[in-house]
Amino acid sequence: MCNPDALFFFEQNPGALPIYEAFEEKLQQTVGDYRVRVQKTQITYTNTHVFACASFLKVRKAKFRPPAYLVITFGLDHKLESPRIDAAVEAYPRRWTHHVLLQSPEEVDDELLAWVREAYDFSASK
Repeated sequence: MCNPDALFFFEQNPGALPIYEAFEEKLQQTVGDYRVRVQKTQITYTNTHVFACASFLKVRKAKFRPPAYLVITFGLDHKLESPRIDAAVEAYPRRWTHHVLLQSPEEVDDELLAWVREAYDFSASK
């Protein structure tokens, strides 16, 4: 079961809830201790610092966005090269923010979780 506060976040996009639930469940199995903060525009995951976020960020033009989707955002010290990365920005030197749009729970896979685990470790080392 997902964080009860998160249910409110998905009222406007209930089709994305199963994606979030898959992410939350697998994240708990992948990383160590973290905190979750549900905000108006995103759900933030922190250890020492923010290491990931879940949101409805519009990383694709409307005609290329599915009706139900969830964007997972995470930060690394390098740019990932993958067709799954919808956008990557070097916000600060050696701090790359990556956005991955998910449209099904099946997309919460080992590759995505490895990236988020790397972001978790990177966040903890700052």
